[in-house]
Amino acid sequence: MAAVRAAVGAPGVAAVLSSGVEHKSVSSSSASAFVGYAASRSPVNGCKLQCKSLRSQRRGKGRARLAITNVATSEPQTQAAPEKSSNKDNARPVFPFTAIVGQDEMKLCLILNVIDPKIGGVMIMGDRGTGKSTTVRALVDLLPEIRVVAGDPFNSDPEDPELMSEDVRKKVQGNQELSVISTKINMVDLPLGATEDRVCGTIDIEKALTEGVKAFEPGLLAKANRGILYVDEVNLLDDHLVDVLLDSAASGWNTVEREGISISHPARFILIGSGNPEEGELRPQLLDRFGMHAQVKTVRDAELRVKIVEERGTFDQDPKSFRESYKEPQESLREQIFAARARLKSVKVPYELRVKISQVCSELDVDGLRGDIVTTRAAKALAALRNRDEVTAKDILTVIPNCLRHRLRKDPLESIDSGLLVVEKFSEVFGFSSKVAS
Repeated sequence: MAAVRAAVGAPGVAAVLSSGVEHKSVSSSSASAFVGYAASRSPVNGCKLQCKSLRSQRRGKGRARLAITNVATSEPQTQAAPEKSSNKDNARPVFPFTAIVGQDEMKLCLILNVIDPKIGGVMIMGDRGTGKSTTVRALVDLLPEIRVVAGDPFNSDPEDPELMSEDVRKKVQGNQELSVISTKINMVDLPLGATEDRVCGTIDIEKALTEGVKAFEPGLLAKANRGILYVDEVNLLDDHLVDVLLDSAASGWNTVEREGISISHPARFILIGSGNPEEGELRPQLLDRFGMHAQVKTVRDAELRVKIVEERGTFDQDPKSFRESYKEPQESLREQIFAARARLKSVKVPYELRVKISQVCSELDVDGLRGDIVTTRAAKALAALRNRDEVTAKDILTVIPNCLRHRLRKDPLESIDSGLLVVEKFSEVFGFSSKVAS
C-alpha cells in the first residue's frame, strides 16, 4: 500500500481509491507492477491513466477500484493564478462607447436593450467597416451589475425561480442559505465555427455510468444566461446552430439530452447579431426573434470620416490615455442607464397610445403580437432614458421603425424596408404630418 501511495504522490498524478466493500491490504507484487506502469507513462504526454481494478490474489479479500487521472499538482496551480491575473490586466482594451462617431440608431437600440433586456435584442445590418462589432463590444463598459448565486455556472438569480438552475432551486426548496455576489452582465461571443456541444454543453457519459452522477460541462448558452450573446456575421451561421438559438430563445431554457440522460438549465439572454446584407439574409424565424432592427450606413460626410479616422488612430497609439480622456462621458452615460433601469417600472403608457400602437401593427399586417409588445417596451425604456414617467407619441415614433421594419417582409426574397412604410402608417394613425414624422 505504501508503494501505491508513492505512485499516487508522483507529480501530475492523482489517485482515487474507491470500493463497495471494506479495503484490505494490496499485495506488494500488484503494487510494484502498478508503480512500474505509472513511472513508464509520463504525464507530460497528456495521458490519462485509469486502472479499473486491482484484485487481490486471494479470494475473500475484497475488490478495490483505483481511478487515476492526470491532473496538475498544487505547485503549478499556484503558479497559474498570477498568470491569469496578469492576462486580465493585459486584456485587449475596448474602444469607448461614447467615442463612437455617428450611428445614433444602432447605439440607441443597444442602450434600450440594456435598460430593458426583455425587449429581445438587436439585429444590426449594414455595410462592412462601419463599426458594428466595435460598437457592440464597446457596450461592455456600460453593462450594470446583477446579483447571482456564487459558484453557479448558470448565473442563477437568487430570487427568481425561472432563472434558477436545478441545483439552486433544490437548495431554495430545502431552505438552504445561498451565497450571493454581484457581478457584471456577461457578454459572450458565439463564433461561427462553434460546435453544437460547445454552444449547448455536453454530458460526461463515462462519469454518469461509472459514478451515477450527472456531470455536465456548461456551454456558451449557460455562460450567456442573464447576459448578452453576440453573434458576428449572424447571417453566415450554420443552420443547426440557428435551430439551437431558436429553441433557446423561444423557451428560455437549454436542454441537453444524450444516451437517456437529460439536463436543463435557464438560458435567457439578449441576442445581438450583426452582419452585411450583401452576404445573405437571415431566416425569417430567427429574424423575428430579434426585438429591434438597426440599419447602419457608411458615413458620407468628409469631415465626419476624417474625425473617425483620427479617433481610431489616437486609440491605436495609446489606448489607455484615449480611454482616460473619455472617462467622464462614459461614467455619465453609465449613471444615466442605471437611473433609467431603476425608473423603468414606474413608466406608464397611456391606453390611447397602446391602442394606436396595435392599430399600426394591424394595418401593416404584422404577424403575431411580438411587434406590439416590443414597441411598447422600447418606448417605455426610451421614456425612462429621457427621465420621464409617461410615454409620449414622439417616443413611439422614435422606436417603432426599429421594432417593426424587419417584421413586414412576407417573401424571403424581399429586402427589409428602411422604415418609411412604418413612419407613413404611424403618421396616418397618430395624426402626425409627414414633415413632423420625418
